[in-house]
Amino acid sequence: MNPPLRVLIADDHSMFRSGLRAVIDSQADLDCVAETSNGRDAIAETSRLRPDVAILDVRMPKLDGLAATAAIVAAGGTSVLILTTYDSEANLYRALQAGASGFLLKSLPPEELITAIRIAARGDALIDPSLTRRLVSRFATTLAPPRTPAEVHQLTARELEVLLLLADARSNAEIAAELGVGEETVKTHVSRVLAKLGVRDRIHAVVYAHQHGLVDSEPRRAD
Repeated sequence: MNPPLRVLIADDHSMFRSGLRAVIDSQADLDCVAETSNGRDAIAETSRLRPDVAILDVRMPKLDGLAATAAIVAAGGTSVLILTTYDSEANLYRALQAGASGFLLKSLPPEELITAIRIAARGDALIDPSLTRRLVSRFATTLAPPRTPAEVHQLTARELEVLLLLADARSNAEIAAELGVGEETVKTHVSRVLAKLGVRDRIHAVVYAHQHGLVDSEPRRAD
Protein backbone atom coordinates (compact mmCIF):
# COMPACT_ATOMS: atom_id res chain seq x y z
CA MET A 1 0.00 0.00 0.00
CA ASN A 2 1.07 3.57 -0.61
CA PRO A 3 1.90 5.65 2.48
CA PRO A 4 -0.94 7.95 3.60
CA LEU A 5 -1.14 11.48 2.27
CA ARG A 6 0.24 13.89 4.84
CA VAL A 7 -1.93 16.91 5.63
CA LEU A 8 -1.33 20.11 7.61
CA ILE A 9 -4.18 22.27 8.97
CA ALA A 10 -3.84 26.01 9.64
CA ASP A 11 -6.85 27.76 11.21
CA ASP A 12 -7.16 30.03 14.23
CA HIS A 13 -10.35 28.32 15.47
CA SER A 14 -9.35 25.31 17.57
CA MET A 15 -12.78 23.67 17.40
CA PHE A 16 -12.76 23.78 13.61
CA ARG A 17 -9.22 22.36 13.52
CA SER A 18 -10.21 19.51 15.82
CA GLY A 19 -13.23 18.64 13.73
CA LEU A 20 -11.26 18.80 10.50
CA ARG A 21 -8.50 16.64 11.96
CA ALA A 22 -11.05 14.03 13.00
CA VAL A 23 -12.44 13.91 9.45
CA ILE A 24 -8.97 13.56 7.94
CA ASP A 25 -7.76 10.93 10.41
CA SER A 26 -10.89 8.84 9.79
CA GLN A 27 -9.48 8.00 6.35
CA ALA A 28 -6.91 5.22 6.03
CA ASP A 29 -5.07 7.04 3.23
CA LEU A 30 -4.81 10.41 5.02
CA ASP A 31 -2.75 11.52 8.02
CA CYS A 32 -2.95 14.93 9.71
CA VAL A 33 0.67 15.61 10.66
CA ALA A 34 0.29 19.09 12.21
CA GLU A 35 -2.08 21.87 13.26
CA THR A 36 -1.21 25.56 13.43
CA SER A 37 -3.19 28.67 14.29
CA ASN A 38 -1.51 31.31 12.11
CA GLY A 39 0.09 31.82 8.73
CA ARG A 40 3.69 32.16 9.92
CA ASP A 41 3.59 28.86 11.78
CA ALA A 42 1.93 27.25 8.76
CA ILE A 43 4.91 28.22 6.62
CA ALA A 44 7.41 27.02 9.23
CA GLU A 45 5.67 23.70 9.83
CA THR A 46 5.21 23.09 6.11
CA SER A 47 8.92 23.69 5.57
CA ARG A 48 9.77 21.33 8.42
CA LEU A 49 7.32 18.51 7.71
CA ARG A 50 6.80 18.74 3.94
CA PRO A 51 3.15 17.61 3.94
CA ASP A 52 1.48 16.70 0.67
CA VAL A 53 -1.36 19.14 1.27
CA ALA A 54 -1.73 22.20 3.51
CA ILE A 55 -5.27 23.36 4.34
CA LEU A 56 -5.29 27.08 5.18
CA ASP A 57 -7.95 29.48 6.39
CA VAL A 58 -7.95 32.90 4.73
CA ARG A 59 -8.19 34.96 7.92
CA MET A 60 -5.48 34.13 10.44
CA PRO A 61 -3.30 36.17 12.82
CA LYS A 62 0.35 37.12 12.17
CA LEU A 63 0.04 36.28 8.46
CA ASP A 64 -3.11 35.58 6.47
CA GLY A 65 -3.69 32.38 4.56
CA LEU A 66 -3.24 33.95 1.15
CA ALA A 67 0.21 35.34 1.92
CA ALA A 68 1.14 32.02 3.53
CA THR A 69 -0.07 30.20 0.41
CA ALA A 70 2.28 32.18 -1.82
CA ALA A 71 5.26 31.32 0.40
CA ILE A 72 4.35 27.62 0.65
CA VAL A 73 3.77 27.25 -3.09
CA ALA A 74 7.02 29.08 -3.87
CA ALA A 75 8.93 26.60 -1.70
CA GLY A 76 7.45 23.70 -3.65
CA GLY A 77 6.40 20.21 -2.69
CA THR A 78 3.09 21.03 -0.98
CA SER A 79 -0.28 21.77 -2.54
CA VAL A 80 -2.51 24.29 -0.77
CA LEU A 81 -6.25 24.19 -0.25
CA ILE A 82 -7.94 27.38 0.96
CA LEU A 83 -10.98 26.87 3.19
CA THR A 84 -13.03 29.93 4.05
CA THR A 85 -16.37 31.00 5.43
CA TYR A 86 -16.60 33.81 2.87
CA ASP A 87 -17.00 33.26 -0.88
CA SER A 88 -15.20 36.51 -1.75
CA GLU A 89 -14.26 36.81 -5.42
CA ALA A 90 -11.32 39.02 -4.46
CA ASN A 91 -9.96 36.35 -2.12
CA LEU A 92 -10.57 33.66 -4.73
CA TYR A 93 -8.58 35.64 -7.30
CA ARG A 94 -5.75 36.26 -4.81
CA ALA A 95 -5.69 32.57 -3.88
CA LEU A 96 -5.33 31.53 -7.51
CA GLN A 97 -2.64 34.12 -8.11
CA ALA A 98 -0.78 32.79 -5.06
CA GLY A 99 -0.89 29.29 -6.54
CA ALA A 100 -3.56 27.61 -4.41
CA SER A 101 -4.85 24.28 -5.71
CA GLY A 102 -8.33 24.82 -4.32
CA PHE A 103 -10.69 27.42 -2.90
CA LEU A 104 -13.55 25.87 -0.96
CA LEU A 105 -16.16 26.93 1.57
CA LYS A 106 -16.08 25.56 5.12
CA SER A 107 -19.68 24.44 4.64
CA LEU A 108 -18.39 21.77 2.24
CA PRO A 109 -19.60 18.27 3.20
CA PRO A 110 -16.83 16.13 4.76
CA GLU A 111 -16.78 13.62 1.91
CA GLU A 112 -16.21 16.39 -0.62
CA LEU A 113 -13.37 17.81 1.46
CA ILE A 114 -11.71 14.39 1.52
CA THR A 115 -12.03 14.23 -2.27
CA ALA A 116 -10.55 17.73 -2.55
CA ILE A 117 -7.49 16.72 -0.51
CA ARG A 118 -6.86 13.72 -2.76
CA ILE A 119 -7.29 15.83 -5.90
CA ALA A 120 -4.87 18.48 -4.63
CA ALA A 121 -2.31 15.84 -3.63
CA ARG A 122 -2.15 14.48 -7.17
CA GLY A 123 -1.49 17.96 -8.56
CA ASP A 124 -4.94 18.92 -9.81
CA ALA A 125 -7.04 21.87 -8.69
CA LEU A 126 -10.64 22.60 -7.93
CA ILE A 127 -12.96 25.33 -6.74
CA ASP A 128 -16.69 25.40 -6.24
CA PRO A 129 -18.29 25.50 -9.73
CA SER A 130 -20.47 28.49 -8.84
CA LEU A 131 -17.37 30.41 -7.75
CA THR A 132 -15.61 29.44 -10.98
CA ARG A 133 -18.44 30.87 -13.04
CA ARG A 134 -18.47 34.07 -10.99
CA LEU A 135 -14.72 34.41 -11.45
CA VAL A 136 -15.11 33.89 -15.20
CA SER A 137 -17.77 36.60 -15.28
CA ARG A 138 -15.52 38.96 -13.34
CA PHE A 139 -12.63 38.39 -15.75
CA ALA A 140 -14.88 38.89 -18.75
CA THR A 141 -16.07 42.29 -17.55
CA THR A 142 -12.85 43.72 -16.08
CA LEU A 143 -9.93 42.59 -18.23
CA ALA A 144 -8.99 44.15 -21.55
CA PRO A 145 -7.71 41.65 -24.15
CA PRO A 146 -3.91 41.89 -24.55
CA ARG A 147 -1.81 40.46 -27.34
CA THR A 148 -2.11 36.67 -27.73
CA PRO A 149 1.02 35.00 -26.25
CA ALA A 150 3.25 32.92 -28.52
CA GLU A 151 2.58 29.67 -26.67
CA VAL A 152 -1.12 29.84 -27.56
CA HIS A 153 -0.18 29.35 -31.20
CA GLN A 154 1.28 25.95 -30.22
CA LEU A 155 -2.22 24.68 -29.45
CA THR A 156 -4.06 22.63 -32.02
CA ALA A 157 -7.58 23.71 -32.99
CA ARG A 158 -9.05 21.02 -30.74
CA GLU A 159 -6.80 21.96 -27.83
CA LEU A 160 -7.92 25.58 -28.18
CA GLU A 161 -11.54 24.43 -28.10
CA VAL A 162 -10.81 22.52 -24.90
CA LEU A 163 -9.12 25.57 -23.35
CA LEU A 164 -12.09 27.78 -24.14
CA LEU A 165 -14.47 25.24 -22.64
CA LEU A 166 -12.31 25.12 -19.53
CA ALA A 167 -12.54 28.91 -19.43
CA ASP A 168 -16.33 28.51 -19.51
CA ALA A 169 -16.05 26.46 -16.27
CA ARG A 170 -16.95 23.18 -17.97
CA SER A 171 -16.14 19.84 -16.35
CA ASN A 172 -14.40 17.04 -18.28
CA ALA A 173 -17.76 15.29 -18.72
CA GLU A 174 -19.35 18.46 -20.09
CA ILE A 175 -16.44 19.04 -22.47
CA ALA A 176 -16.65 15.44 -23.67
CA ALA A 177 -20.38 15.82 -24.39
CA GLU A 178 -19.83 19.15 -26.17
CA LEU A 179 -17.10 17.77 -28.43
CA GLY A 180 -18.50 14.26 -28.88
CA VAL A 181 -15.43 12.50 -27.50
CA GLY A 182 -14.63 10.35 -24.46
CA GLU A 183 -13.54 11.74 -21.10
CA GLU A 184 -10.13 10.09 -21.39
CA THR A 185 -9.59 11.97 -24.65
CA VAL A 186 -10.53 15.20 -22.89
CA LYS A 187 -8.05 14.45 -20.09
CA THR A 188 -5.32 13.96 -22.69
CA HIS A 189 -6.18 17.28 -24.36
CA VAL A 190 -6.24 19.08 -21.01
CA SER A 191 -2.82 17.69 -20.10
CA ARG A 192 -1.38 18.89 -23.41
CA VAL A 193 -2.95 22.33 -23.00
CA LEU A 194 -1.44 22.72 -19.53
CA ALA A 195 1.99 21.61 -20.75
CA LYS A 196 2.01 23.92 -23.77
CA LEU A 197 0.81 26.95 -21.81
CA GLY A 198 3.11 26.22 -18.86
CA VAL A 199 0.32 26.40 -16.26
CA ARG A 200 -0.02 24.20 -13.18
CA ASP A 201 -3.59 22.95 -13.50
CA ARG A 202 -6.99 23.51 -15.09
CA ILE A 203 -7.99 26.32 -12.73
CA HIS A 204 -4.90 28.30 -13.68
CA ALA A 205 -5.67 27.57 -17.33
CA VAL A 206 -8.97 29.40 -16.75
CA VAL A 207 -7.09 32.34 -15.27
CA TYR A 208 -4.62 32.28 -18.19
CA ALA A 209 -7.36 32.26 -20.83
CA HIS A 210 -9.11 35.28 -19.38
CA GLN A 211 -5.97 37.21 -18.50
CA HIS A 212 -4.84 36.97 -22.11
CA GLY A 213 -8.19 37.80 -23.70
CA LEU A 214 -8.59 34.44 -25.42
CA VAL A 215 -12.27 34.10 -24.63
CA ASP A 216 -13.11 37.38 -26.36
CA SER A 217 -10.63 37.08 -29.20
CA GLU A 218 -11.35 33.44 -30.07
CA PRO A 219 -15.06 32.72 -29.51
CA ARG A 220 -15.98 29.06 -29.06
CA ARG A 221 -17.66 27.45 -32.08
CA ALA A 222 -21.31 26.57 -31.61
CA ASP A 223 -21.16 23.31 -33.57
